[in-house]
Amino acid sequence: QVQLVESGGGLVQAGGSLRLSCAASERTFSSYAMGWFRQAPGREREFVGRISRNFGITSYTDSVKGRFTISRDNAKNTVYLQMNSLKPEDTGVYYCAADRHPGSSPMEPDEYDYWGQGTQVTVSS
Repeated sequence: QVQLVESGGGLVQAGGSLRLSCAASERTFSSYAMGWFRQAPGREREFVGRISRNFGITSYTDSVKGRFTISRDNAKNTVYLQMNSLKPEDTGVYYCAADRHPGSSPMEPDEYDYWGQGTQVTVSS
C-alpha cells in the first residue's frame, strides 16, 4: 500500500506560481509512474500531467503545456508539480496518483492505483 501526501497548495493571484509536492511512503517509488490530476467544483477529475518511472518522460494536458512542469526525485520519494503563469481556471483540488503497472490509459483516473488526499489551489483574478 502506497501512501501519498500532497502539499504546497494555497491562494495565489493570476500570473503567480506554486509548487506542489507529493511525498510517497513506498521505498520502491521509482517503480511507479506518477500522475497529477485536478478537480474543480462540479466537474470531473481531469488529467494534468504525468512522469514516467524511467527516464523522467513527461506528458501534459494541452491547457497546461508550457506553464506546468512535473519532476521527480526518487531519492526523496517525491514528485513535484511546478505551476507558473497560473490562471483562475487552474483552480481546483490537485491530486497526485501512482501507477504501478503503466498501461494504455495514462490520462484516465482508473489507470492509477494509489491517490493522495489532495491539496487546494485557488487562483484569484
